[in-house]
Amino acid sequence: MKKIQLFLLQFLLISITQHTNAQLPVKTEYTVEMGGTSGKGTYAPMWLTANRQGLSSANTENGYLRAGIAHTMPLNQHFGFSAGLDLATAYNFTSSFIIQQAYADLSYRWLNLSIGSKERLPELKNSKLSSGGMVESNNARPIPQIRLEVPDYVAIPGTHKWLHLKGHIAYGRFTDDKWQEHFTSIGNPYTIDVLYHSKSLFAKVGNKEHFPVEFEGGIQMSAQFGGDQYIAGQKEPVIDMPTRFVDFMRVLVPMAGDDTTPEGEQVNIYGNHVGSWNFAATAYLNRWKVKIYYEHYFDDSQMFFQYGRWKDGHIGLEITFPKNRFIDTFVYEGLGTKDQTGPMLYDSFWGEFEEQISAKDNYYNHYLYQGWQHWGMGIGNPLLPGPIYNKNGQITFISNRVLAHHIGFCGSPCQSLSYRMLLSYSRHWGTYDNPLNEIKKQFNSLFEVTYAPQQLKGWSFTVSGAMDRGNLLGNNYGGMLVIRKQGIIKSGNK
Repeated sequence: MKKIQLFLLQFLLISITQHTNAQLPVKTEYTVEMGGTSGKGTYAPMWLTANRQGLSSANTENGYLRAGIAHTMPLNQHFGFSAGLDLATAYNFTSSFIIQQAYADLSYRWLNLSIGSKERLPELKNSKLSSGGMVESNNARPIPQIRLEVPDYVAIPGTHKWLHLKGHIAYGRFTDDKWQEHFTSIGNPYTIDVLYHSKSLFAKVGNKEHFPVEFEGGIQMSAQFGGDQYIAGQKEPVIDMPTRFVDFMRVLVPMAGDDTTPEGEQVNIYGNHVGSWNFAATAYLNRWKVKIYYEHYFDDSQMFFQYGRWKDGHIGLEITFPKNRFIDTFVYEGLGTKDQTGPMLYDSFWGEFEEQISAKDNYYNHYLYQGWQHWGMGIGNPLLPGPIYNKNGQITFISNRVLAHHIGFCGSPCQSLSYRMLLSYSRHWGTYDNPLNEIKKQFNSLFEVTYAPQQLKGWSFTVSGAMDRGNLLGNNYGGMLVIRKQGIIKSGNK
């Protein structure tokens, strides 16, 4: 892992010295949006809530009004600047006033420093049609952070554009302290003042001008650390996690905590770490584009090939069709999280007395930070429903052992009309420690149509209908209407 960190830092330095930044235009844009949902059932249908950057609600009746402004400009030949502010007021959400995005970015050549909250998309997946990434998706609200990144692939000098790299390192803070205090029932734990860390390194091998197939692969890791754990109903924290400089280094290069941390952090690794290996191959066949991808998720163990049990993961196929009136893109995905290194696995070493127990990885759950979530929404794949659906006041994932199938497709019958459809079917076993009393089955669907009339420039109207059927989230029905106006306030060269 230390070699990976050093390689990423070296790559960032190469990107600074070897590449020039494209000249940014001067542009100021605005967006005003109004959305409302009405439904019947226990919750709003899942696909009216999931993968909307956390600007959504599980309540059957909800609505919001949103306004944003974004500005980009060059500072000189190599430096560029961009900033954005995106605010919303909401009804029946987890909060009535939401700072969805508030960021400032300073770029130098291909290197970017981003400060604040900013919406981001999952790696290697179609954010419109995919069920989402397993480590970080577009399901929860953005986490404010300081992020040093190479956001787009950069060709490495001397490889004749056959090798490209990108990556990032970030530190931030979760913002859902008040929600956790309000949501957690008496006697259950919650943790506030929690810090965030993430990093990634991705490579792309291929040159479309000479060969029609590209290969991508990389690693991404995220962590929760620091913070104070409380028991609802008590005034004093029961666990106080240190946040010294050395602790920031302990999540950058994962290592065990010292005697100022709980015993579990000393035996294992300081903080709650999640991550995945990601692989994809994309073929460009005349006017067709075919992509296959696989994400191997790890949580606690299975980062490498321990125990030979790479049984869990997210596999997908994405097909982009030649231009036609019926379908633009089709996605199929299979998701499996049922193994988790098994219910119990003994690894004997030195042949006699000492034994290590590595099992029950308990995806997205943690004894100190409860769940890999933000404002009740899972940060990873939404087919593992987040704590927002819990009626027991616990900030955990009640079912993380899942087998699921997902289909998504979209099209543009004409210039002003587009649609998308999502269909998901999942089976749930609960967790190893708290299995469900029976296998729960859930079907989720969405059909969405967007009309953007040419005579009303910048306006769009989106109507969505969705349905859930099953005994995990229940039988839910609902519709959503979103009216959006986008425009340019200022545009031109500096």
